[in-house]
Parts: sequence; structure tokens; C-alpha cells
Amino acid sequence: MRGIEQIPWLYDAWMSMVEVFGLNSWRRWLVSGARGRTLEVGVGTGRNLEYYQSDARLIALEPAWDMVLAARRRAPEVLMVCARAEALPFRAGSFDTVVSSLVFCSVPDPSLGLAEVKRVLAEDGRLRMLEHVRSDSKVKSWLEDAIQPLWTLAAGGCHPNRKTEKAVEAAGFAIEDEGRRSTDTMRRFSARPL
Repeated sequence: MRGIEQIPWLYDAWMSMVEVFGLNSWRRWLVSGARGRTLEVGVGTGRNLEYYQSDARLIALEPAWDMVLAARRRAPEVLMVCARAEALPFRAGSFDTVVSSLVFCSVPDPSLGLAEVKRVLAEDGRLRMLEHVRSDSKVKSWLEDAIQPLWTLAAGGCHPNRKTEKAVEAAGFAIEDEGRRSTDTMRRFSARPL
């Protein structure tokens, strides 16, 4: 079943509302650090594309064809690839930067997806991530657990209660302090492969 995340016009309407409350500045930070050969995993409708600097040679990846078409309308010059995070169609060490925003909540096998990200990153590469995560509050985390099955179905695979930072570290990355920000359920950070 398709959820809000796979319906481009609905996803864009939702994101437009969320961005008014500060998500835009987090998106700018996320892509501002992209350098060299850059892969954006889960480009969605391409809401990050306008923020990339000219020194990022970008390839955008997305598993949902409707979203690829929407992103293509935003940035026809960007190479788009329709594929999943768990099976990146690139050689090891191909990218200097991998960018991911609001993606790993929906990746069916996040540990495999993160292993693939690590595989395609150069030794000195960086993963730059923006993600919503499980709340630190006991009450909110209980609520996230309670709504997760229905939310995951309605949102097309999104899990509101994933511990993405811990998954990134478990996949063999070190999260860097510089630029790291968090709210109760939002995180942004850069990580290097160990």
C-alpha cells in the first residue's frame, strides 16, 4: 500500500508546512557539507536539490518512480537512479559524500541500507543525515510505539520510533560533534566511517 511518502503532491504539501517551522534551515545545513562525488539516498520529490553547492557532483537515488519523476521536474540536470538503499548500484568507494534526509525511518532494512552507504563511501567520506528518531521522552516513545503499526501502514513504511543514530553507529560510523543538532525527535549530523 502506498502511503503519504509515496504520493508526491501529498508529500510536498506536508513538507511545505513542516519546513515553515525550521526544517528548511536543517536541509540547508545538510547539503551545505556535500563535497565531491555526492549521492543523495532517498531524494524523494527533490526538496533538497536547490540547496546543493556547485562543488557537489550529485547523483540522486529514490526507490519510488513517481518520486523520481517529481524530483526530475525540480532538477532535470541531476542524474536520477531508481533503486533501494539496501542495494546501491555503485562500486565500493564511489562517493565522497552520502546525504540522507528523512529516509532511514522508511528503509525496510536500515542496517543493510547503512552497510551499503558505508560500502559506497570513500575511506575519508562523510554521511550527512537528517532524520526523525524515537523520542527521549518515556511518554512520547510509548506513544510512538503504540501508533507505529498504523503509522507505518499510512505513511508508506515510516517508523516513528526508530533509533537511527544508534543504527548509524552500529553500522560502523562515528558521529561527529561539529554541526550535530537535536530536538526531541529530530537529529542532524555528519558521520565518518570507522
